[in-house]
Amino acid sequence: MILVVDVGNTRIKAAVFEGAMLLEVFIFSQIELEKNIKNILKNFKKTTDLVVSSVGDLGKQPFLAFDKEIKVHFISNKDSFPFQNKYATPQTLGIDRMVLAAGATLRYPDQNRLVIDAGTCITYDFIDQENNYLGGAISPGLRLRYEALHHYTAKLPLLSLGIPEDLIGKSTSESIHSGVVNGLVYEIDGFINQYKARYLNFIIILTGGDTDFLAKRLKNTIFANSNFLLESLSQTFQHKTKND
Repeated sequence: MILVVDVGNTRIKAAVFEGAMLLEVFIFSQIELEKNIKNILKNFKKTTDLVVSSVGDLGKQPFLAFDKEIKVHFISNKDSFPFQNKYATPQTLGIDRMVLAAGATLRYPDQNRLVIDAGTCITYDFIDQENNYLGGAISPGLRLRYEALHHYTAKLPLLSLGIPEDLIGKSTSESIHSGVVNGLVYEIDGFINQYKARYLNFIIILTGGDTDFLAKRLKNTIFANSNFLLESLSQTFQHKTKND
């Protein structure tokens, strides 16, 4: 068994895998890290490896505290990945994006792949059918859009995520929901349409914390999997183990 941990910008997600099978998923904050890791290892005593991917500000030390109990691994851009990195600035490419690209490459061979991660930010990552990572795009996620409207204006309220009642907002709150939610849906569909016009033999994977909310509103056919990053992290580790 292996325990994979993804440290994001706003929360930590973890999962236990036995081979390719995902056994359980956990979501918690940074301050709950030690307690949760201890409980997971207590409940899954056959766990042999702890695999960490981090884009957050949490350092290695909290995980290294467990190195007497379990083997600790940190995925970095120096590891072996199953694609050719054609990014113009590879040193700036987030490890989360690299892990997602690796998962898409390993799970969907011989296809053009677009991975859309709907979290704090929306990231778009494209890997062609020859396994070249070409890049993508980054834009604000749903929460950031609501917060930006509130923090950078004088009078617009800070709203929680809501379902637009109609395309035409009949109040300030309705207008914000329509602009934020519909705007992001149109953005994602627009990106997908542009990629599909350029490439054939195409697959789109949607993941991240807002997967379920967005998937039912998109017009394009997608594979929606909110745990794709965790699954990709497990696959990336297996690839690293075989190739490093």
